[in-house]
Parts: sequence; structure tokens; C-alpha cells
Amino acid sequence: MRIALGVSYHGYAYDGWQSQPSGRTVQDRLERALTEFTALDKVSTLCAGRTDAGVHGLMQVVHFDTPVVRPDNAWVRGTNRFLPPDIAVQWAQRVPASFHARASARSRRYAYVLLESPVRPSIDHGQVGWVFRPLQLESMQQAAQALVGEHDFTSFRASACQAHSPVKLMQRIDITRRGAYWRFEFEASAFLHHMIRNIMGCLIAIGSGNRPVGWMAEVLAAKSRDAAAPTFSPDGLYFLGPVYDQSLGLPTRTPAFDWLP
Repeated sequence: MRIALGVSYHGYAYDGWQSQPSGRTVQDRLERALTEFTALDKVSTLCAGRTDAGVHGLMQVVHFDTPVVRPDNAWVRGTNRFLPPDIAVQWAQRVPASFHARASARSRRYAYVLLESPVRPSIDHGQVGWVFRPLQLESMQQAAQALVGEHDFTSFRASACQAHSPVKLMQRIDITRRGAYWRFEFEASAFLHHMIRNIMGCLIAIGSGNRPVGWMAEVLAAKSRDAAAPTFSPDGLYFLGPVYDQSLGLPTRTPAFDWLP
């Protein structure tokens, strides 16, 4: 039997999603909890998208195969009993054997929340990025449009990236503001390692007036990581989750979506 889970987590205390020898990853904690709940020797999960150290997840989706039969709500409540407070299963659903958390996804969505303030974050420390210089919405919106479509995103790719191809389809980039908080939302077929954080560095350089709007297109065309801005902080980055075919009937949001600025 194949089960899919929707998982939310605060990534500040973890070394990313993917299992590591340290055991300090979200995947390690989730698999440990599932193993304890099912009393099996080992439960292995596959996720929709791996997140880096410090990056948060509003609705990571994983799947796993198990001989254990439980009602959907039992998977949620039972697994959460063995998870730390900063990780929680939001929903569980039995899925067809052909479902794959990563391969079945049509696209993936991320949001970056940025605080514009002369004073650094305190209450929301670790949950938002921060700039102290004023940003211009129109400049960032114009620059972002250079990235929409299918492109070679080598300039925004980390040196440690293991993706087979740097070519990705960026479906949309939406930039909005509510008070002192900016929200940058990205949807693409897939993302390269550090891709969004590298794009954020460039958008902020343009929004603050340090670079012209046309610089984004120049960085993209250069196909060189050296052409782009430094990698921005992971603190404000949230994996909103994958997008699947509606016929699967999987949830598309959790209460955390209403909390995010």
C-alpha cells in the first residue's frame, strides 16, 4: 500500500530535508517517527522536492510503501506523536501505486518572505529574510519577467548542484507587499540548487537601485554563476509544495498558508 503525506516544518534547526549521517534532517526525523509508529524495522520516504538547511516547508509531500493498514487520520495523529514540535504531518492519503511524490508533480512552488526594515528581525528571526534599504516594486517586477519561460539557469545554479540539466521552465514570479513584508512567489517545473536564493540576491540588488533592471537579463545570458549576486539567506524561503493533477484529489493547502505574509 502506498501512502502520501503532507508535511510542514520549520527548517531553522535542521540540515535540510535529505537524510544525512548527522541525523539532523527533516527526512531523518520523519522516517524515525514513521518507524516508531508502525513498529517496522525501517520506513523510507521519497519527497517532492529537497530543501536546503534553514529552508522551511509549508506542504512538503512524501510517499512511502507499507504493509501497515491505518485510517488516514491515524497516520496523521500517530506519526505526529513521535515528531518534534517544529515538524508536523498535515494530512495523509492512500494513493495509487503509480503515484510518485517527485515524478508525478507537474510543477513546484516556493515563496520567499522578506522584511524591509531599518531594524533586523526579532520575533520572526529565522522565518524571514531582511533588507534595510527600500525596494522598488516596479523594478523588481520588470527584472523578474526576464526569467519567466524556459531558460538555461546556470547563472543561478550552485556549484554543488547535481541536476542533470540547468534548463528549467519558470512558469511565474509574483511579487507583492503587505506592510513591511515582501512576498516573492515562484512556480517552475523544477528548481536548481540555490536557484531561488541566487535569484533573490539579484532581485534585491535591482530593487535597491544597486543594479539596473536590464542586469537580470544579462546575468541570465552569461550562464556563469560569477555573473550573479551572492546567494541570499535561506531564512525566508518556504517550499509551498508541488502541484499535482487534480484527479489525484490531494490537498493543495494547509492552515500555514493563511499565516504566511
